[in-house]
Amino acid sequence: MGLFKFLKEKFSKKKEEKEEKLVEKEVSSYDKGLEKSRENFSKRISILNKKFKSRKIDDEFFNDLEEILIEADCGVSFTLNIIEQLVEITKKEKLTDTKEITEKLIDLMFENYKLDDSILNLDLKDGLNVLLVVGVNGVGKTTTIAKIANLYKKQNKKVLLAAADTFRAGATEQLEIWASRIGVDIVTGSLNEDPSSVAFKGVSKAKKENYDLVIVDTAGRLQNKSNLMDELAKIKRVILKNEPDNVENMLIIDATTGQNGVLQAKAFKELIDINYITITKMDGTSKGGIILAIKEELDIPVKFIGLGETLEDLKLFDLHAYLYGLCKELIEDDE
Repeated sequence: MGLFKFLKEKFSKKKEEKEEKLVEKEVSSYDKGLEKSRENFSKRISILNKKFKSRKIDDEFFNDLEEILIEADCGVSFTLNIIEQLVEITKKEKLTDTKEITEKLIDLMFENYKLDDSILNLDLKDGLNVLLVVGVNGVGKTTTIAKIANLYKKQNKKVLLAAADTFRAGATEQLEIWASRIGVDIVTGSLNEDPSSVAFKGVSKAKKENYDLVIVDTAGRLQNKSNLMDELAKIKRVILKNEPDNVENMLIIDATTGQNGVLQAKAFKELIDINYITITKMDGTSKGGIILAIKEELDIPVKFIGLGETLEDLKLFDLHAYLYGLCKELIEDDE
């Protein structure tokens, strides 16, 4: 069964009422959060399909599809490759129905997107876990840290925040407000204090007091890569001195920045090993294809996705819910 058919069967409106309510609850956040992206992707494809319903499928159709994918921020190289494959399949299978071609398109776009079950959960390893959070200023780093802390607190984990972004005025105060609001502890330093010192204090405290997770905020001054690389390397070294049981690096990308976000991710990948990515502000962009661009350009898994402003709007990435939210217009047209 192709992916498109799978989505249609999984999220079909024609399911029994009890199951439909379960599906609705599962995807409602994605449905709402991807509304702008859906307008720019599946709704435009749906309109294109209607335009060519009684017309011969020609280069104009595929050129329009190509434009839609690029403007949805799927990435130029990814888009050109997918459209080329789609043209070949259309000719080989002699497809004339635009809905069938669309179905093939969705299958091609996501057939190589593999989910990593070891990443897509809230499981922590036994002992002390440290999450080092990186990303440029303005991507929603501090707020996302709070949302992640909240997720683990709800799992009854003992969470500590370390405010190691000591160079941005207000960064520590902002994180302190969030820590108080969600009820977790925080370690802070003074303005312009060595970030590694704050990280060391945080991990030392967590080690002594049996915390499950320390989330370390860092500065996002990507303009000077050399200094930032030295800073991140030093933070990592002092963290490891406390011998935590597990250390992971998470990069945060703002979805509204589109391809600039992908470029930022490439730059950070050169500085530090990235275990996974969190994408913020997905509800504020019409370019939901950035998920595919990240996969194509970086091959780093997306673990969390921000679909709104409240604490509960940060979700573990669910490929099927994401696809439904992005392609709902096409799936419902096909029913």
